[in-house]
Amino acid sequence: MSFFVGLVIGIAFGIAIIVLFVRSENARSKQRTQLAATVAAFARMTVEDSKKLLPPPYYPSWVVFTQRQKLSWLNFQLTRIWPFVNEAASELIKASVEPVLEQYRPIILSALKFSKLTLGTVAPQFTGVSIIEDGGDGVTMELELQWDGNPSIILDIKTRLGVALPVQVKDIGFTGVFRLIFKPLVEEFPGFGAVSYSLREKKKLDLTLKVIGGDISTIPGLSDAIEGTIRDAVEDSITWPVRKIIPILPGDYSDLELKPVGTLEVKLVQAKELTNKDLIGKSDPFAVVYVRPVRNRMKTSKVINNDLNPVWNEHFEFIVEDKSTQRLVIKVFDDEGLQAAELIGCAQFQLKDLEPGKVKDVWLKLVKDLEVQRDNKNRGQVHLELLYIPIAGESGFTNPFASNFSMTSLEKVLKTGVDGMQATDNGIAHTPRRKDVIVRGVLSVTLISADDLPATDLMGKADPYVVLKMKKSETKNKTRVVNESLNPVWNQTFDFLVEDGLHDMLILEVWDHDTFGKDYMGRCILTLTRVILEGEYKDSIPLDGAKTGKLNINLKWTPQHVYRDS
Repeated sequence: MSFFVGLVIGIAFGIAIIVLFVRSENARSKQRTQLAATVAAFARMTVEDSKKLLPPPYYPSWVVFTQRQKLSWLNFQLTRIWPFVNEAASELIKASVEPVLEQYRPIILSALKFSKLTLGTVAPQFTGVSIIEDGGDGVTMELELQWDGNPSIILDIKTRLGVALPVQVKDIGFTGVFRLIFKPLVEEFPGFGAVSYSLREKKKLDLTLKVIGGDISTIPGLSDAIEGTIRDAVEDSITWPVRKIIPILPGDYSDLELKPVGTLEVKLVQAKELTNKDLIGKSDPFAVVYVRPVRNRMKTSKVINNDLNPVWNEHFEFIVEDKSTQRLVIKVFDDEGLQAAELIGCAQFQLKDLEPGKVKDVWLKLVKDLEVQRDNKNRGQVHLELLYIPIAGESGFTNPFASNFSMTSLEKVLKTGVDGMQATDNGIAHTPRRKDVIVRGVLSVTLISADDLPATDLMGKADPYVVLKMKKSETKNKTRVVNESLNPVWNQTFDFLVEDGLHDMLILEVWDHDTFGKDYMGRCILTLTRVILEGEYKDSIPLDGAKTGKLNINLKWTPQHVYRDS
């Protein structure tokens, strides 16, 4: 009997195991099916889908979404035809680059030209492609390229001392983005009239210079001079907005050529809280400002000795060729005398953010590297005043720095539009004598009030007053003292006769009045460009050098042009 009972229990137990196994396999199969469906769904996801699921603030810093597609097929074909490309392109590059090298030839050299140029056996690799939609009558394609080549490039150089040296350029590493513009689109084959190409972005350019049979370091400064010349040649010959045009179909393509579209007026006002690079004393800062990093288009300010809060008040002018893509770059250095200057920090501003004819006052935070997105170290800030004016004929904007305003402090007194026809004895008017205008006028400054000034007294109050000063003429005025107030109201107006409005500055210093002295609370520095353009405006200006506080002011400009015959 026990045998049959055990048999029944064993059979039941076995059947139960089989049932559980089958159900488990079915469940695992269902899970695998669901997982496969989930993986397939992720595979079909677009960049926009992923951005909806996870907002950008939650992305790690190393996550980057790219619009560029891979080009393995193109790299394979380029590798096959590279020997023929090398032979054809070498002579073309040599013929087009040599004149640019001569243009930027260092002064210590009397001759600089190629004796040999081949691109080597290693083909560049395209790492991505993207199509830029600009809504125009053309197609723009951007190709990301990487090249660690083995070219054979030898430069024949001759110094002013008569020393001839063959210099080899080797170990070239390049990463950048090339832009191809197919424009205009036409109905004839191949569908476009011309192709324009340019180096849209130069991410990396490394190279090594070596004197064949010698040491390039035997001539001090030669290596840096030649390398700088090569970089300037690349920047000025092919880097965007410079572009080369290849006509495909007969026609006039002059509208595709590089042309100025406007002028950027930059006033380098001041900097504050700069990092101190000196062990003894303070840094001696100066700034380098540019739109295109070409040697003859970069501007350098004067050096302000021993000051971490320098005031430059210098004006620079730049030509703009493509407002939508170009940027203004400023680099602040510490002057080290005979040694190389040390970088304090750099900043940039996109020109597309400027409204034509409107003065934009900006404070830019300095960073160590413009390519590094996150830099939390405080390296200081730089204060700029920017004004973009389209070229004549495209707008009715007035440029105070252009040919109808004067720039006396820069010895650039320009012509005015006031003619004043002169009559002769017979009553016939002839061509008027040219007259020059000085931007002279009366600046009316109304100190309305201040808000949230920092407390300086033990009782948590202050007795503030404001000292007003014109930087160039050093004319001063001051308000009355308002006792025991962090939100004083003055409503006082002061008039200043300004001889050079475009290059003077208004400095407002806030002080706390004490019986036995005074305490500094902060200051505001204002240029006059905006009030000259607008005539009058009201604004609230934050205090520099204070944690809190701002001044509420009203500025009015009354021009008093002075004409002088020339």
